[in-house]
Amino acid sequence: MCADLGCVRVAGAVAVAGSGVAERWFELEYRLAGGSSRREPLAACPGERFEDVEPVRRFHFEKGLRSFAGWWWFATTGCHVGFESWLERDHVMLMDFDPEITGLSSQPFWLHWRDDEGSRRHAPDFFARRADGTALVIDVRPDDRIGGRDAEAFGVTARACAIAGWEFRRVGECDQVRVANVRWLSRYRHSRCAAPAGTVEALLEVFRQPRPLFAGAAMAGERLRVLPVLFHLMWQRALAADLAGALLDAGTMVWLGRV
Repeated sequence: MCADLGCVRVAGAVAVAGSGVAERWFELEYRLAGGSSRREPLAACPGERFEDVEPVRRFHFEKGLRSFAGWWWFATTGCHVGFESWLERDHVMLMDFDPEITGLSSQPFWLHWRDDEGSRRHAPDFFARRADGTALVIDVRPDDRIGGRDAEAFGVTARACAIAGWEFRRVGECDQVRVANVRWLSRYRHSRCAAPAGTVEALLEVFRQPRPLFAGAAMAGERLRVLPVLFHLMWQRALAADLAGALLDAGTMVWLGRV
């Protein structure tokens, strides 16, 4: 998928859609920014900017639901992206952290098709745009929560994405250590954390040589003032650390990342 979502556990191959699916019936129904709806044959849609569309169905915020819906402020674009579970939230966060992802939308379209049972439809969880212009369609579902009809829908979606020239992935549980570390860094993802002036330059100079996190922060100035900037630079990948090996602490080694 991408560098950060590579840490997710992807269970097995996507199910192959049955021969009863009529590909000529593939259609996408979606909502443009502003709310106007369209329904087009799949062949007419690959050039659409689905990373900018509005969700095709509402997110449910009701007391007592097993899942938890919400909105993530996607720092990459400055827009909010909806999610319908904590697991989906984690995947949205990891995509926000991934420099290869430049755009993201949730519930981007209804995929309509016909099979032996009649008319069917499925709304994938996310549509992501990469920096190289390629696209990724994502369904989030743990391995133990995939029923027969779900597997069939994922298989049909994979076939439709292949026709459109998009990659399709069904992703499951995330690496919890990495998620915890990225969640901490996400608190500092806003650009306001890059102040005060001069601290960014000082940190980049200090960590030209790998150093423990707290020790390096103290070398760049007053530690409590410097740490938010340091974490922002780690979110931006200007500074790097092993985020999958252990939880961040004072002794975590930090080094210069991509500048």
